[in-house]
Amino acid sequence: MRGNHVIAEAAIRAGCRFYFGYPITPQNEIPEYMSERLSKIEGGVFIQAESEIASIHMVIGASMAGGRVMTSSSGPGISLKQEGISFLSALELPAVIVNMSRGGPGLGNIAPSQSDYFQATRGGGHGDYRTIVLAPNSCQEAGDLTYKSFDLADKYRIPVLILGDGMLGQMMEPVELPPEIPVKRLPPKEWTITGAKGRPSRFIRSLILDPFEEEEHNWKLMRKYEKISKEELLWETFSIEDAKMIVVAFGTAARIAKGAIKRVREEGLKVGLFRPISLWPFPTKILKEISRKVKHLFVFEMNMGQMVEDVKLAVDGGAEIHFYGRPGGIIPTPLEISRIISSYYYQKKLG
Repeated sequence: MRGNHVIAEAAIRAGCRFYFGYPITPQNEIPEYMSERLSKIEGGVFIQAESEIASIHMVIGASMAGGRVMTSSSGPGISLKQEGISFLSALELPAVIVNMSRGGPGLGNIAPSQSDYFQATRGGGHGDYRTIVLAPNSCQEAGDLTYKSFDLADKYRIPVLILGDGMLGQMMEPVELPPEIPVKRLPPKEWTITGAKGRPSRFIRSLILDPFEEEEHNWKLMRKYEKISKEELLWETFSIEDAKMIVVAFGTAARIAKGAIKRVREEGLKVGLFRPISLWPFPTKILKEISRKVKHLFVFEMNMGQMVEDVKLAVDGGAEIHFYGRPGGIIPTPLEISRIISSYYYQKKLG
């Protein structure tokens, strides 16, 4: 299946019955697929909104009423959704948001890029808030993480962002799809707005005019974020047991890096891979532990250097960090990356 189709099908199997979005390449296959599937499912709702801004506020409404809901876009569209994502976070509403990144800034191009890392992990909206950010590197993982995202969103009442790119969205691979969850079997949500007949009324708001009450609300959010930072870390390692240098990469770049590492290992170079899967929370402590043994980290991204800042924060000066990036949507080959890794490896006299 195509990566975008895998994400859409996994969402439906996870109990998503509400999708609101607006077209933008290279993720258009997601709303196209959702429009087809949801029209044939009881309770399924698909709306192509008049704008990205409208679609994210429709997400707020559906989530407030208790539905599992998703939207998707690419970088420029996610920019327009940022105010709504801040609202979702403040309102503590679960939702899944997919970003299939394209080259930028501006409208850029439709080729794959990883230049939305800051946008995803720092949040372009206003206020002190966080979203869980997960970065798959295969069609299989795209489906698995999308499925998992709905559970995480409900568990913590938080928006979860899937950060992919145009290559992941368009490639086709064999996948094993997860089982479908009947909507009636999903855990009840006691906080939803469903009408007040037979019970006291409840309301959900983000406008808190009392500064003391606002501060307490933000402390509550912070305690939730701290809990997530301890319990929801995801990462992968590859050939790090004897490594003298570790490549740090995420998503598509990590997939390319793994191919490059296999090449240089055939030459006798002891190189491994550390792949953050949860970009927020970033697996800081795990990488710090690794850097106590391996003193050379090679950060590879399809941008001009964004995740490298989190790597530097993680190791806190405990390792030497080299960065290589390619911006604009050009996809480096494993051969190209293997040559750069080898050059750095020999330059540092690690072999």
